[in-house]
Amino acid sequence: MDTETMIPSEPLRGNITVPGDKSISHRAVMFGAMAHGRTTVDGFLDGEDCRQTIKCFQNMGVHIQHDREQGKVTIESRGLEGLHVPSQWLDVGNSGTTIRLMLGILAGRPFFSVIGGDESIAKRPMARITDPLKKMGAAIYGRDDATYTPIAVNGGTKLNGIDYELPVASAQVKSALLLAGLQAEGTTTVREETRSRDHTERMLQAFGVDVNIDGHAVSITGGPSLQGRHVDIPGDISSAAFLLAAAAIVKNSHLRVSNIGVNPTRAGVLDALVAMGADITLENERLVSGEPVADIVISEKPLRGTTISGALIPRLIDELPVLAVVATQAEGQTVITDATELKYKETNRIETTVEQLRRLGANVEATEDGMVIEGPTPLSGAEVHSFNDHRIGMAFTIAGLIAKGSTTIHGSQANEISFPGFYEAVRALSTP
Repeated sequence: MDTETMIPSEPLRGNITVPGDKSISHRAVMFGAMAHGRTTVDGFLDGEDCRQTIKCFQNMGVHIQHDREQGKVTIESRGLEGLHVPSQWLDVGNSGTTIRLMLGILAGRPFFSVIGGDESIAKRPMARITDPLKKMGAAIYGRDDATYTPIAVNGGTKLNGIDYELPVASAQVKSALLLAGLQAEGTTTVREETRSRDHTERMLQAFGVDVNIDGHAVSITGGPSLQGRHVDIPGDISSAAFLLAAAAIVKNSHLRVSNIGVNPTRAGVLDALVAMGADITLENERLVSGEPVADIVISEKPLRGTTISGALIPRLIDELPVLAVVATQAEGQTVITDATELKYKETNRIETTVEQLRRLGANVEATEDGMVIEGPTPLSGAEVHSFNDHRIGMAFTIAGLIAKGSTTIHGSQANEISFPGFYEAVRALSTP
């Protein structure tokens, strides 16, 4: 297992970009594979998860060229009708986005398929998607009534649109149902109490699909044909979050992270950092391929505790582990609540975040749906583990920049899932 060792950092300075947005990269390949004609993609994330999405569609007969050095992908497709029965089971690796969105696509295709992934995927619940897909008429089978992978989809059954209210806001569940709705008779409406990230809605519209958005309800009528197009992918705000967090807590830091997607349904980490007192400004704001993009400038200044809860949670769910690290350096108490979804990621991120923070000497307690962090608390270097969870591994790399002594991160290779070159980027910024 790979390891990296971090020591206290010099001030972070400079201008940096981060790899392409993971969520948008997945969708660009999926929608390009469902579209008629050619789709070209710039800024594609060359991470393990996104490569698995490419492989899955290649397995269904889609011609996809991936220039890994240039971050370019070219997709030639004959639309949904051009997908054919896969020659082997569809392996999503560690990618929850791939399996959950693809279940929506496969539900309406007239062939049999089996989809699964690694040991982590096998433990992650799928009933939140398979249950409503069954309500639409999909024939889906698997362990514990299709709650866990591997999952078999016996395509060819007639799908009907439904009006469905999500028990918990989830872009993955919403997207799966909308993708099934493309292939269903009638209208499919997905309702959320809190709006989750809307990359699917934006990209469907860019590919020529009529999507109706009414408050927290999204509707789509079956039958439209997607048309190939060009997609420019901005830098991933979830990856940028680790650098922003580092600049927020390493003394005298001043950092610009350029060309970052700042979609309001994803940019909750900025709101949380500002609520804690971080000095953040957005510059060069623009719209790229339907997504808001900007350069983010941050300077270190004293931080204060805050409450992260409610409607903010779906907008920063992936950033909560690193925000917990930031909270150890904030004056007062930080409370994270309404974050039960953290339990169903690559790891139970409530347990793993609290356990690893305590190894470093943090004053933190787990709750049923989050955690409570008291600060500021000096951190001391220790051995920590990613548990093959990229967000955990990178969060504690950032903790290592302020912990006294050295911090060793076991399982550091997990960062390749979403941020190839992460350690090189951090060290380049922290070297005088």
